[in-house]
Amino acid sequence: MNVLAVDDKSFPPDAWGLTVAEFLATAPPVSRFATPLLTLDQAAMSHNVRVMSAWVASHGLHLAPHGKTTMAPALWEMLTDAGAWGLTLATAWQAQVARSVGIGRLMVANAIVDPVALRWLASELSAHADVEISCWVDSLATVRVMEAVLREAGVPRPIPVIVELGAPGGRTGARSRAEALEVARAVAASDVLTVAGVGGYEGALAHDRAPSSVARVDAYLDDVRGLHEEVAAAGLYRPGVPPIVTVGGSAYFDRVAERLAPVADEAEVVLRSGAFQIHDDGFYAQISPMGMLPGTEPFRSAMHAWVRVVSHPEPGLVLLDGGKRDLSFDEGLPVPQRIVGLSAADSDRALAGSEITALNDQHGFLRLSPDALAAGAAEALPVGAVVRLGLSHPCTALDRWRRIPVVADANEDDPRVIDVVETRF
Repeated sequence: MNVLAVDDKSFPPDAWGLTVAEFLATAPPVSRFATPLLTLDQAAMSHNVRVMSAWVASHGLHLAPHGKTTMAPALWEMLTDAGAWGLTLATAWQAQVARSVGIGRLMVANAIVDPVALRWLASELSAHADVEISCWVDSLATVRVMEAVLREAGVPRPIPVIVELGAPGGRTGARSRAEALEVARAVAASDVLTVAGVGGYEGALAHDRAPSSVARVDAYLDDVRGLHEEVAAAGLYRPGVPPIVTVGGSAYFDRVAERLAPVADEAEVVLRSGAFQIHDDGFYAQISPMGMLPGTEPFRSAMHAWVRVVSHPEPGLVLLDGGKRDLSFDEGLPVPQRIVGLSAADSDRALAGSEITALNDQHGFLRLSPDALAAGAAEALPVGAVVRLGLSHPCTALDRWRRIPVVADANEDDPRVIDVVETRF
């Protein structure tokens, strides 16, 4: 039974022992929860999925969102209901979670060389003729390891693999098209593997929109397209199925659309963007093309943290009860957005120029600016006051929470919780 318990961080004790449905029937507001608290915004998520789905369709692309961002089956379902081509995962275990909830087309954007995982893959495909699970290869060594285990395990049909092209200074992937083509030839000659497509990850090559960064991304995407053309010309793709060309995180998908447009009629160009569903108030807010491209709407951040003032140990310093165990920090520290109980205008004045400068395990350091102090920030932030924070990088925000309340609108004075999302990290 889906029963709330003490393990569900920040849920109120009077909810323990209730099912999620019973608890939601009480129409709980955010103020009923303990702090620190992470919430998701239903309106923002729906907006983001609608905007991305429409944009992908208008460019003749396909979308296999990266499920590792949320590891939340309910949020995956929102994406598949919106027409997602499939779901991307990063590990075999994540793929196992996705299969446990019935998702039938999965791409593991990683090499699978663990024998336990490979035996599971063989077993899953043997049991389900209608399921497709692909993974990546970037070297002859990877091909040989996969072949050895899969031949011993037995597979009903060759495993579809994506030949990964990397780049110097990037992550995994063959470091040249010549090396990648050699890998493709080895896969095509295999009795247990088949070349489903080519791909890679451009997000490791840049972290901003500077012209030099965009040029580096474009050059890489051109190389991926060139690899596809070489593999196709050599007749290495599995017969009877359109090849897959897959790239695209949540930062440069506009560049993918432009640079890979020439092959969209002959291949399934599959974006793996995943962070857009939640978006953020940090890294992706600064780099996402949505809202910058003509005719597009910006994504909206669908995640917020609610933290409480616990100390004023010295002038200009406020200690909050949320830290690294609760809040993401790898792509930027949280941003103070609003003091609960104050209007947006009064909050802006009281927080003007202030910033969170550090996180400990369970504390956040909010430094008040001279302007904020002059505007009465110390008085507006007494011990016990609650502050709403914007966060950066959803991929490292949701994994700290087993169950996450979903609010109708995070901009309400005391948002009402309308759903609870369970994560499977």
